Amino acid sequence: MKFATLGPAGNNHTLVLERYLQRRAIDDAEVVLYGSFDAAFPALLNAEVDLLLQCTAHPSHGDWVGRSMHRAFPVDSFIAPSKPLAILARAEVARPRQLGLQPATRYYANLSGYAELIEEPTTVSVAEGLLSGRLEAGICAREYLDQHPERLRLVADLGPALDTWVVFGRTPLDGDLIHCAPAPVI
Repeated sequence: MKFATLGPAGNNHTLVLERYLQRRAIDDAEVVLYGSFDAAFPALLNAEVDLLLQCTAHPSHGDWVGRSMHRAFPVDSFIAPSKPLAILARAEVARPRQLGLQPATRYYANLSGYAELIEEPTTVSVAEGLLSGRLEAGICAREYLDQHPERLRLVADLGPALDTWVVFGRTPLDGDLIHCAPAPVI
């Protein structure tokens, strides 16, 4: 069984897919990573992969739900936290004026102190931009600070985002209330 999601390796989509496969006890899955959902959804629709995982906070989610209606169907959903996030800056930049962000993270913090917001495809590319010197500050996984304490500094600790995730397949489920886990809050 082939599962598709957004790459690169080490991002939140791959982290959550690993957790999902573990929780569902799916040991024989082949994971295929795509650079965008513009490549991943056609792969699902063309039967190159069997299932696709997408975070509903991803900017392309609503677009692909509409574009693939009656061809790709939600077959499972769940709530999962992301990696802990932070606003990190390059250590040598005292007052960053620009900030890189993946569009879904735009409202995770007050960004009014930054003159320029630079959209990046993933939080991994934000971290890469910081480490290459292309970005002054950015919203990315906090783990990059631990990996590069001499090159990065903490501006704000944001913690994990709690998001809804959807698994898409090519065959719809049957019934009126298709899937409902036991209610955790009543």
